[in-house]
Amino acid sequence: MKDRIQHRYFFPHPPEMVWAYLTKAELMALWLMENDFLPIVGHDFQFRTRALPNLDFDGVVYCKVLEIKPFRRLSYSWKGGPGEGRITLDSLVVWTLTPVENGTELFLDHSGFKEPNNLSIYPAMNEGWLKNIQKIDGLIKMTPGV
Repeated sequence: MKDRIQHRYFFPHPPEMVWAYLTKAELMALWLMENDFLPIVGHDFQFRTRALPNLDFDGVVYCKVLEIKPFRRLSYSWKGGPGEGRITLDSLVVWTLTPVENGTELFLDHSGFKEPNNLSIYPAMNEGWLKNIQKIDGLIKMTPGV
């Protein structure tokens, strides 16, 4: 079983523009989920979406900001499950931004898919992360001044 999701994506935009979509709650809501994120190490926050019972997910992701290096690196825990306080996915999301010629390379490493019950959600999350990263690119192109 794979235990991590990794995606690399090139943005023809500076790191500051990409960073905004990773760290501003209102922009994160446009491409990922509603949330109460604050870019403060130690801040507990949640992502909220519709429940997916077939994937053992109640629609709430419990997170904590673990690391912030502005315009370079962001990490947070990512925990979820079927509800009633049961956590069946205890994982880590790390975003790394690297300035490159004519833009930014974004690398996502979402690790921690260790348990057999994570097999059902892994493919959906792997595909979902890639689609969502592509949404960021489209949003930046539509509103380059953000």
